Amino acid sequence: MASALLVPFFFFLALVTSDPVQADAVYLPYYTGLDAMKYLYGPEVNSSSDQGLELFRFLQDDMPEVWDRNSGHDHFMVLARPAWDFSQPLDSDPPTWGTSLLELPHFFNVTALTVESRAWPWQEQAVPYPTSFHPPSLSLLQGWIQRARRSKRTCLVLFAGGGGVATGNPSIRRSIRNECENSTGNGLYGGHLKLCDIVDCSNGICEHDPIRFMKPMLQASFCLQPPGDTPTRRSIFDSILAGCIPVFFEEMSARTQYGWHMPEDQYPEFSVYIPKEDVVFKETRILDVLRNIPRAKVRRMRENVLGLIPRIMYRKHASSMGLRTKKDAFDIAIEGVLQRVRSRVHS
Repeated sequence: MASALLVPFFFFLALVTSDPVQADAVYLPYYTGLDAMKYLYGPEVNSSSDQGLELFRFLQDDMPEVWDRNSGHDHFMVLARPAWDFSQPLDSDPPTWGTSLLELPHFFNVTALTVESRAWPWQEQAVPYPTSFHPPSLSLLQGWIQRARRSKRTCLVLFAGGGGVATGNPSIRRSIRNECENSTGNGLYGGHLKLCDIVDCSNGICEHDPIRFMKPMLQASFCLQPPGDTPTRRSIFDSILAGCIPVFFEEMSARTQYGWHMPEDQYPEFSVYIPKEDVVFKETRILDVLRNIPRAKVRRMRENVLGLIPRIMYRKHASSMGLRTKKDAFDIAIEGVLQRVRSRVHS
């Protein structure tokens, strides 16, 4: 799972001083997702409310003065899974899915960086999913952006994902598949040779094969980003890397999630929003909405998408000095953490 890379990314890049007493913020290199496995699937599945207790005891015993000076307000950690997986109520009986790490009062003051946050807890902040692109130099980054800019967009709409196949209750993914599979006509809009295409990523077949979806994304103008089990998707950031304009169907998929990296008021400039209820229940046709966007506006939106690439990618560890002049997803996350710590500690 690509998001599991978040913890080592922050471990290698965040360390500025080895003395926590001097640090403005203290990073906890705790592999939350790996530690959760024994509670989710292993022998301790009925003790899921215990995750994090051992970490808290360590923080209390190792250097209690560091923790006690601000009651954890200056500490942060990275969750390599959606926050929902760590949000089981402590009094849940019988236990539901997940662990109770984020429900422990011990960690209420700790900032939690996660690939998907919930709407209400102040301490949670979503950061971009890691993709397969980690450039080591500025020239490689610029070369990739130029490739995405010049790529010939022969397909209007692409959906890369699974689901929506089984019959049953209506869903946005099912509506997307039906509309795409029933679309007809070639060359009907802006020189596109195909109106809609699907890259089937069922059963995780795309997880370790980025070429399977990146090449089609480079050839598409719009990439559909429907919610699945949870609102967010790694595909959002894959499509941005490809210069493919993301189309959202829920506000929670990105707009209310990644405010540090993609400011909320800028979404109309680089994305399209179509409420999923309009598609599923009101017969709004996605292709009609997207075909009606003027070509000049599409070009502007694509340029804005390309402009986001440095902000949502994680550069390679020990990358060139030139590339370090560009703020990547890590830099922006650390700036956000430091600003949040200052506001909490000095308020």
